[in-house]
Amino acid sequence: MDAVDFSTLGLLLFVAAIVAMVTRRLKLPYSAGLVAAGIALALLPLGLDLRLTPQLIFSVFLPPLIFEAAIQIPWAPFRRELPLLFALVTVGVALAAGLVTAGMHYLIGWSWLGAAFFGVLMAATDPVSVIALFKDVKVDHRLQLLVEAESLLNDGVAAVGFALLVAVAAGEAPGLTSTASKLATTAFGGIAVGAAVTAPLLLLAGRTTDRLVELTLTALAAFGAFLFAEHFHMSGVLAALTAGMIVGNIGWMGSISDSGRPAVLGFWEFAAFLANSLLFILIGGREAAIPILTILEAAGVATLLALLGRAAAVYPVALLFRGGRLCVPVAYQHILWWGGLRGALALALALAIPAAVPEREEIVSVVFAVVAFSIFVQGLTMAPLVRRLGLRREEESISRSSADA
Repeated sequence: MDAVDFSTLGLLLFVAAIVAMVTRRLKLPYSAGLVAAGIALALLPLGLDLRLTPQLIFSVFLPPLIFEAAIQIPWAPFRRELPLLFALVTVGVALAAGLVTAGMHYLIGWSWLGAAFFGVLMAATDPVSVIALFKDVKVDHRLQLLVEAESLLNDGVAAVGFALLVAVAAGEAPGLTSTASKLATTAFGGIAVGAAVTAPLLLLAGRTTDRLVELTLTALAAFGAFLFAEHFHMSGVLAALTAGMIVGNIGWMGSISDSGRPAVLGFWEFAAFLANSLLFILIGGREAAIPILTILEAAGVATLLALLGRAAAVYPVALLFRGGRLCVPVAYQHILWWGGLRGALALALALAIPAAVPEREEIVSVVFAVVAFSIFVQGLTMAPLVRRLGLRREEESISRSSADA
């Protein structure tokens, strides 16, 4: 899909609509249905071009998905949870990456560099998959905030680790000072870009009550912040997250008109639906090409290590906050662990691994296998687990957008 094929695009949108209707009726995760549909389309002799590239993920799909999720995050509870979130995305990600890296090196025999690339990919949960899941599975507000915000924030850490490994693959030897500098530049630079792009656009929006202009300015904020940050090797996810939170918490205080607010929320909900639909169908199309028999052992070990790594990221960190105001209930910890899905972000980074890494092709295939496990096994069992733990929220028919309105 490098060039727009409108007949293929129309078919994918039609399939997405049918899948949405069927999965809602069967009470199944929408993302799992889309991936299954993508696999089916790829296996049919239709001659469809279902290629998934890092450029497509970063330039087209991620900005609206991250921005739409961020609009819904209220600042006060987010700020209250920041110490816990910070620990999860730093200490937690480091523990997870270390465990997965060591496991793939000693158990599968990958080089330290290849294992480290895979460890970084598996350490960060994917915001796209997590957000899509929790649109279907309604849980307590605090738990939803923790799961979604953590998945959005830990992308910055994963991006830094990936960039450092790319430098190592190119022959550089980054030290502690350069590593810390890269982390600060990527994370805080992304936040600064999000604020710098969005603030003047909101000021401009405050001078009009035209809903179409307001929609256009929020689109510029979402895509502009993300793409500008990525261009300068900063975190596009953190930039889009910042942009969305500014619009969702400050924009409603006068910059976006009263009549414009429901239009903005409705537009971004629809944009996220389209991006989710196309992305997961394309993931399914790529899943159909996995040489599963040749990577079966590595995929099985990798999946187990990914789950163990996620456990190492959640339970020890939660223990640090036991007894305090940010104490994480055990049931919440189980959801944070099992709900730590992998998806589009891991795939995009895997496809961007340098060719100099000996295990590159195997890593890409194994990542797709782990993503398939994430979507089908973890995704399909999340709702029963939430019900069993007594965490399901009752307002099934009320969207977060209308609840916040």
